[in-house]
Amino acid sequence: MNETNIIYIGQKPIMNYVLAAGKRLAEGGSSVLIQARGRSISKAVDVALITVDRSKGEVRMGDIGISTEVLPGADGNPLNVSSIKIALKRP
Repeated sequence: MNETNIIYIGQKPIMNYVLAAGKRLAEGGSSVLIQARGRSISKAVDVALITVDRSKGEVRMGDIGISTEVLPGADGNPLNVSSIKIALKRP
């Protein structure tokens, strides 16, 4: 997957990410990967569902991967953080 086809979910409003996904798919991209960690996971799911709903059948959900990443915490101890990757594809 090309780095330009990955959308990292953060603190921006949901519609910013929906528009970014729609734009990348409309520019000829065959797929987009939505990635999020921790509290942003629910926002990533919303972005994927809204993008699929707004596409009127032109975009479908592909593979969904969940995992746990070990990151260094503020105190230096390892911290387990959940993550999700959602693929959106054109048929």
